[in-house]
Amino acid sequence: MAGGPAASGPGIGANGHKNKLAGILMTAFSAFGGILFGYDTGGISGIKEMRSWLMQFGVRIPEKVTATNPEGWAITSSTESLVVSILSAGTFVGALLGAPMADFVGRKWGIVLACLVFSVGVAMQTAATAIPLFIVGRVFAGLGVGLVSVLIPMYQSECSPKWIRGAVVSTYQWAITIGLLLSAVVNDATKDRVGPTAYRIPIALQFVWAGVLAGGVALLPESPRFLIKKGRDADAAHSLSRLVRLPAEHPEVQAELAEIKENYEHELAIGESSYADCFRFNESRIGLRTLTGIFIQAWQQLTGINFIFYYGTTFFKRSGINDPFLITIATSIVNVFMTLPGMWGVERFGRRRLLLVGAAGMAICEYIVAIVGVTVSVDNIAAQKVLIAFVCIYIAFFASTWGPVAWVVTGEIFPLQIRAKAMSLSVASNWLWNFGIGYATPYLVNKEPGSAGLEVKVFFLWGSTCACCLIFTYFCVPETKGLSLEQIDLMYQHTIPSKSLAYRRRLMAGEEISADHKLDSVDDKHENEVNEKV
Repeated sequence: MAGGPAASGPGIGANGHKNKLAGILMTAFSAFGGILFGYDTGGISGIKEMRSWLMQFGVRIPEKVTATNPEGWAITSSTESLVVSILSAGTFVGALLGAPMADFVGRKWGIVLACLVFSVGVAMQTAATAIPLFIVGRVFAGLGVGLVSVLIPMYQSECSPKWIRGAVVSTYQWAITIGLLLSAVVNDATKDRVGPTAYRIPIALQFVWAGVLAGGVALLPESPRFLIKKGRDADAAHSLSRLVRLPAEHPEVQAELAEIKENYEHELAIGESSYADCFRFNESRIGLRTLTGIFIQAWQQLTGINFIFYYGTTFFKRSGINDPFLITIATSIVNVFMTLPGMWGVERFGRRRLLLVGAAGMAICEYIVAIVGVTVSVDNIAAQKVLIAFVCIYIAFFASTWGPVAWVVTGEIFPLQIRAKAMSLSVASNWLWNFGIGYATPYLVNKEPGSAGLEVKVFFLWGSTCACCLIFTYFCVPETKGLSLEQIDLMYQHTIPSKSLAYRRRLMAGEEISADHKLDSVDDKHENEVNEKV
């Protein structure tokens, strides 16, 4: 079955510094796929504001005539919504296809095929001279990104050491932030070019990112778990030996393989589960866990972060800032470097604490941005500096908390029998809300007939959703730092998320030992009642 990030895998490479480093470097490289999504997200924000792109795909609107746009080239809110958000519609479908793709062709070659699909979309966008082909290209690119968003964390979780799995999976989010930064820099460098090369160069560069990912992953070993599932034990031994830099016949490699086989045999005993099983509210609280995964991905989008990276250039421009492209680069730099403390903190402070602090910090910053925006003129230089400062602080809170941690939590909370389907549903939720927010934002922000015209007041909305993130985390997200999958199952069976810290301490101390919970075959309800001595 397909695993989810940070949820399965045998703890490969747990013996010796050299072996740990080898496994980490190999699996961390696959996070490069995050650049595909990050670059596209940030790229379209600037591309749709380039004069050459507007001249090619837009129309002349007298109301849009300005000193920098004397001919009034522009696109309508409906076209802007479609161009930005249609990628996420493709990623939604791609995410749902991620699990069967992983089981059919494998984690490794599934990523390579996803890059090919993505490249087809990039080719269409580069060659487009009219909106319809450009839109279709973004759909295909979205399919590739959606597949990658499931396959890469899955591959990482099955090939990385247990002790640092959360941080390794977080590198996917870090790669997204790097992609955002790269797109901001490239857009700033090409925006003043005359002719279609101004936007075609940033679009065509995505061939490079897809080529690097596909070529690099093709050289990596396949997931040993996938090979065991396919009955290719010899290949699994060879793959594992590459990950841990030991001979395939080495006792430690054989012990790891035996553990993988044991886990897989247990999965076979559990049997196949349907999507309906993901929502059963039984003793293991599987329904709660599935809904937690779905909603934590939804709330990550509802923090409003993609408003900045989809529409940041437009927002800063309308706020009176002279060089919005440069400010977009600055916010992207903050996003990249503040993700690093999150990757460290997820193993140091835990998942739950980072989510609570991040939600509170983001809410405060967004309310301040909204208040400043509605009370001070956009021509006030001091107000502009305050607005930029608190947008950057807000991004810092997101990058170090909700950005990486939401992916880690999603991967850790699902039991074996429903992990593939629950992971796919959770990631699809992320892209569905991404699409909804991307499509609705122009209608919320723009001042034109049929739009709400909120402008900077939209930050009151994002601040309120961040406050809801705080409430959701307190009641629904347990602390899972340092726990094995079996211990997380026990936690859900015996306590509630708001009391998980105390129960986790008992588990870590070895106090919760019961002979009543052992690895068993599934009962009539397909429950996975698991317990393993700590």
